[in-house]
Amino acid sequence: MNEKKEWYLEYQIHQNRPGLMGDISSTLGMLSINIITINGVENQRRAFLLQCDDDQKIVLMEKLLKQISNITVTALREPTLIDRMAIRHGRYISRDCSDRKTFRFCREDLGLLVDFLGEICKRDGHQLIGVRGMPRVGKTESIIAASVNANKRWNLISSTILRQTARTSLAENELSADYIYIIDGIVTCLRANEAHQTLVRDLMRMNYTKIIEHPDIFVRETEYQWDDFDYIIEIRNTPDEEIRYDLITTGFNSFDIS
Repeated sequence: MNEKKEWYLEYQIHQNRPGLMGDISSTLGMLSINIITINGVENQRRAFLLQCDDDQKIVLMEKLLKQISNITVTALREPTLIDRMAIRHGRYISRDCSDRKTFRFCREDLGLLVDFLGEICKRDGHQLIGVRGMPRVGKTESIIAASVNANKRWNLISSTILRQTARTSLAENELSADYIYIIDGIVTCLRANEAHQTLVRDLMRMNYTKIIEHPDIFVRETEYQWDDFDYIIEIRNTPDEEIRYDLITTGFNSFDIS
């Protein structure tokens, strides 16, 4: 018996007539394709997470669905993380058109953000994630919640969440893939001493997940480049809020970075 694979099916509804869902479910049932999850998503679209042990059944299903005049199949593929989030939350994550590794959230979307970032944090190995946003938008809180969601411990290497923190050493038991390491780019680059910066440089070479708040400053003040980041997360209070770091210069201490 072939191994069962998961598939993401999405279609646009042109006319939501009575019995449409039943017709589609019956088609899947006749082909012995299991429906794991169904949810409506934005713009009159419906998404399915399917399971099947025969790729030819998926090909046949696509041909049959194309004969249903009330819908247009818009996606049929092995599910990505973005697909799973769309099914789970009933909405798409906004992405930058020119930089596909940049994902945008508003403060009201923090539940979706925590789920998305938590799934990323579940992965082991080297990952470098940047989190951009103005003060008091929920950056550190979201990262900590995502760490808990991923069943990982979190370690504030530099932060201002309670008071200004700038670690200068880590115990041996604090170095593990079970940790998510959180670094505030402003504190590390502009306010911390050399011992702290040495710790950060050593940590950056290790095969763990690091999340950099204020990555703009981190890139500006270190040898790291935007291409070194695997994901960039942007959090705004409103969709049109501008994230600005141009006022922050070396030694500038009055900017509220909490």
